[in-house]
Amino acid sequence: MANFELLKELTQAWGVAGREKAVRAIVLRELEGHVDSAYVDNIGNIIAVKHGKGSPDSKKIMLSAHMDEIGLQVKKIESDGRIKVCSVGWVWTSALYNDQVVFQNGVIGVVGCDGKIEDAKNDSGKLYIDIGCTSKEDTEKYVKVGDYAGFVGPWYELQNGRISAKTFDDRVGCFMLLEAVKRNKGDCPNDVYYVFSVQEEVGCRGAVTAAHQIRPDIGISVDVTPDHAYPCDLEGCNAVGEGISVTLGDPSAMLDEELVNEMLVRGYEFLPIELGKSRGSKYVVEDGKVRLPFCALKGLGGAAAEALERATIHGEEYISVEELQQASGVGSSILDRLRQVGALGDLPESSQVSFF
Repeated sequence: MANFELLKELTQAWGVAGREKAVRAIVLRELEGHVDSAYVDNIGNIIAVKHGKGSPDSKKIMLSAHMDEIGLQVKKIESDGRIKVCSVGWVWTSALYNDQVVFQNGVIGVVGCDGKIEDAKNDSGKLYIDIGCTSKEDTEKYVKVGDYAGFVGPWYELQNGRISAKTFDDRVGCFMLLEAVKRNKGDCPNDVYYVFSVQEEVGCRGAVTAAHQIRPDIGISVDVTPDHAYPCDLEGCNAVGEGISVTLGDPSAMLDEELVNEMLVRGYEFLPIELGKSRGSKYVVEDGKVRLPFCALKGLGGAAAEALERATIHGEEYISVEELQQASGVGSSILDRLRQVGALGDLPESSQVSFF
């Protein structure tokens, strides 16, 4: 059974990007006795390995989760004692307004704004921290320029087995890696490297450094995703309670097609490519099943897949394959592939009607 007291401890540890030592101490403690070796590299990553049995086809697999969290950094202390800050990582300023933050030395402050928070427009430079001091000299007894502040978010157990806490991004990933370490008995063929990285929130710096050291055959990042089932400013198909999500791609990474497909087939039921329902490159969830996109067809490029989506996704009805080809502009070889997988159904080849 998973040790949720450990997850609670991880979420409550202070560890803004570049200052992860409290989290690192917890992870090193939990790794002891479960891996063949572990070390902290020069940037602060923990790199641990559990060797497998080995075989001619054995691989080096790197699993990575980041220890750091977003926060704020002091850039100036005003004469009236207010502490001006900048973001460390992506920070929603409106979510911080009137909330508490805590510095690495334990000093607590409250976030304010120069003017209306609506006018800040997600510019953290408009924010300040009030620690209760009314002069620069007094503030500097407790906080210096360059110090970091993290967020305050106690562990609360909600209804239906759900939890609220700070820094699930990505302490839950660290927790999952630690659980995986403890279940790895070394009886698999592959060597598994467990990386607990630093500075992900400011550019994935730790993971990149670790990958250069390990040179893995396969790399898998274990991280979090928003819950898209509730209205928010992000779009997607993930929902709390619906299981693990597999990232198919995002603007920052072109993911390996074979690895993604291998992960998808483990525990997913797929729906076939279908005109009017399949998208160009996006896997769509329908009643707990995954609708394959046009790009899942071998040899079908991105441009053709998007053209087919534009021509069919709004419920257009075509009387023939010929008409579909005219509307989408795709070639005959692509239509042949669609025909082979049954995506064209009983659509006739031509729009011409014979009276004889």
